[in-house]
Amino acid sequence: MADATVPSTEAAERNALRADIYRLLARLVRETPNAELLDFLAGLEPDDENSPLKRHWASLSLAARHARVESLHDVHFGLFVGVIQGELVPYASWYLTGSLMEMPLVALRQDLARLGFERAEHVKEPEDHFSAMCEVMAMLIDAGDAAQAGFFQRHLSPWALRFMQDLARVESPFYAGVGALGEAFLARENAQLPLDPDTRVVMVSPSAASSDDEAGDS
Repeated sequence: MADATVPSTEAAERNALRADIYRLLARLVRETPNAELLDFLAGLEPDDENSPLKRHWASLSLAARHARVESLHDVHFGLFVGVIQGELVPYASWYLTGSLMEMPLVALRQDLARLGFERAEHVKEPEDHFSAMCEVMAMLIDAGDAAQAGFFQRHLSPWALRFMQDLARVESPFYAGVGALGEAFLARENAQLPLDPDTRVVMVSPSAASSDDEAGDS
């Protein structure tokens, strides 16, 4: 009799693909794809006819075939960085409170510490950046950590789908393709990951966050 605690090959492959998609989304939001990654995306041929993500993979692949690294660099800068601020702000605090460095970041840091994660010294961006959180999800999946469901529901589900929806509406066909794929993938994750009974969405106003910080300091 097979050991029921050992994941099936199918489940292992599905989880490996999930982790890869999180890593891909993280990389494409964090930085411009290089020529090698662009060529990889251009050559994608999804073999799962029943996958709800298939048409999004196909659209992204088509956009990658017509994209150039140099032009994507400028688009990426305008979307996510900007001279002062990009067109989109890929941070949980921004989407949940309208400001950066707010209570969602505090709650995230507490959970990351509990899970044994800490920000690398060379990383300057706050931990609630979309890419950083996707990378954490990929590592939790790779480790087979059951905490992945709670982490997703608590820290990604409340805002990341809206961020991907916003990205899917930009003018760039390539980045709109990234957003459409991310939107479909995160919607599937939201539907399939079990709801953690201890999930508490952190969504407060900046003024409330300031009051809580003051109370904590007293």
